[in-house]
Amino acid sequence: MDHKPKQIGLILIGNELLNGSRQDKHMSKAIELLKARGLALNWVRIIGDTHDQLVNTFKQTFADNHLVFSFGGIGATPDDLTRACAAEAAGVALTQHPEAKALIEKQFGETAYPHRIIMSYLPENARIIPNPINNIPGFSIQDHHFVPGFPDMAWPMIEWVLDTQYSELFNLHPAAELRWDIFGVPESALLDTMNELLKEFPGINLSSLPSTEKRGKLIDFGLTGPAPKIKKAGRWLEQQLDKMQINFHRKN
Repeated sequence: MDHKPKQIGLILIGNELLNGSRQDKHMSKAIELLKARGLALNWVRIIGDTHDQLVNTFKQTFADNHLVFSFGGIGATPDDLTRACAAEAAGVALTQHPEAKALIEKQFGETAYPHRIIMSYLPENARIIPNPINNIPGFSIQDHHFVPGFPDMAWPMIEWVLDTQYSELFNLHPAAELRWDIFGVPESALLDTMNELLKEFPGINLSSLPSTEKRGKLIDFGLTGPAPKIKKAGRWLEQQLDKMQINFHRKN
């Protein structure tokens, strides 16, 4: 690559995700695969198998210069619109990819025709993503990578893309995290402390999650950031809580 994508996103495609007949499994796995490489997920979109929505979504994300993994819709059935819509959004033709054609013919022989071979038609100049399960490839355009909706196929294909094309983005020293349970106070009692912490330690991110069951009595509080800085921020936070005589328990 001659540039670095601004953010990392997922596009999850399928009417079945929107009507509740199938639950998504890809987001949690993608977070796991990215985290193992010191990377983080920035956004997720779930969209149906609808031509206009697919084209408009891809046009926007192509323009945004993001690293995107798109799941689903690259099969051969009439509702599999992703290949054609990605081509339209990129402003290129949908053409038969010689390598994809050869892979599908090698895998299925005569039974590749007349239906499976449809999956060899990809956006012009697309790059192949190998499929270790059945050799029907995914494809890449720019920093967008299109894989099947089946987890056993999609997940190793994502790993292959990350490891072969984006290793220079890997952070071998990812952000550290500290977490506390804070007892007996509402979140509002800590707002000034939170603001002061962020001002005192730029580059640190915080999360404050009040319990829905023990409202006003328990907060799951976390800090993330560079390891040396987060240790100092953690000590500072605990000193402030001690001064306010607030009970807390550090969880890691």
